[in-house]
Amino acid sequence: MALCISFYALRIVVHVVQHLNLFDIPGERSSAVKPVPTLGGIAIFFSFVFTSVVMLNGNEMPELIYIITPAMLIFFVGLKDDIITVPPVKKIIAQLVAASIIIFMGKIRFTNLHGLFGIEEIGLIPGVLITGFTIVVIINSFNLMDGIDGLAAGLSILATIVFGSWFLLSGHYQYAILSFALVGATLGFFYFNVYGKRYKIFMGDTGSLVLGTILSVLVIRFNEFNIDQTQRYAVESVPAISFAILSYPLIDTLRVMFIRIINRRSPFSADKNHLHHRMLTLGFSHKQATYTIIGINLLFIMFIFTMHRLGLLKLTVFIGIVGGFFFMMPAYFIRKGNLIKKDDPVQQLLIPGTTAATVRNNKRNFVKGKKKADLQVLSRQTLFQKFNLW
Repeated sequence: MALCISFYALRIVVHVVQHLNLFDIPGERSSAVKPVPTLGGIAIFFSFVFTSVVMLNGNEMPELIYIITPAMLIFFVGLKDDIITVPPVKKIIAQLVAASIIIFMGKIRFTNLHGLFGIEEIGLIPGVLITGFTIVVIINSFNLMDGIDGLAAGLSILATIVFGSWFLLSGHYQYAILSFALVGATLGFFYFNVYGKRYKIFMGDTGSLVLGTILSVLVIRFNEFNIDQTQRYAVESVPAISFAILSYPLIDTLRVMFIRIINRRSPFSADKNHLHHRMLTLGFSHKQATYTIIGINLLFIMFIFTMHRLGLLKLTVFIGIVGGFFFMMPAYFIRKGNLIKKDDPVQQLLIPGTTAATVRNNKRNFVKGKKKADLQVLSRQTLFQKFNLW
């Protein structure tokens, strides 16, 4: 049902967007080479909500209204951002409000850390803080993944199929229906986004923010349902498993924001420093980059599931090491092939020669003495090169 509604609605959205001249213009955040209709998230949201409400009995799932309501709030924030742009601070405030509805009204929050650092059950305040942080991080991670054709949609489809399959096998049918409703809604968009010609469309923040909101709820429930290890299909080390399922968007977002901060830039500023941008620099097409990333993420998820008894801390460290190695490889080949564009200030962040902060540091040190300056510049440059290579 969600897939059929999505297919039908997207054609209408494309016609309306073209009539209103609402296009995604190529720029720093976009890898598009020509203007493409945006607001595809409208069809994703509508088909997901319609299918979920029709197929789920509200009496059996009383928290459904507190999942749909924050998703609707985030939907309208994304819609406004796609049309006239919303400042990052206002978007964060809206995400915190949505998280508060999910946590306090829907009573959907973390209550157990599953033995991480020896901690099992946690109180209300730590649970609220950890849950709120998780929701905001996941929402923004998927927002930042919407950089090339099919990537944000493909990653959300993969993650939701994994969560939905586990919910179905373990008997949590309401959340299985919720998961597969999102799969169907997103799958329709994926087809038009990747293979569409006449009806090609981008999801925009309208879609990526909604995907992040629903996936954050699925992550929390997946962790909470696995507290009881006596149930059938129970998974050990579930926080690490959740991290592995969303490994690409989470690791890439944290890495890119960290690089922006050490370069004294806003963590929400635009650049093309994501892994998918690096793959385009290496000559991958949008489809090749998307399917490569999704394929590697799928293999990674399958491998981590087979290791779920290894232990939470060991598994988390393993994910960090393997993920870090994977993210470093494209940068290594870019530098080795000398593929960086020297005249492109945005792309220079891939493998920087020198940053504005380093230039200011050089001038300051030159006044103090050339010998001292040379030593400090070498140390500073080496540090930045190490961080930015990763």
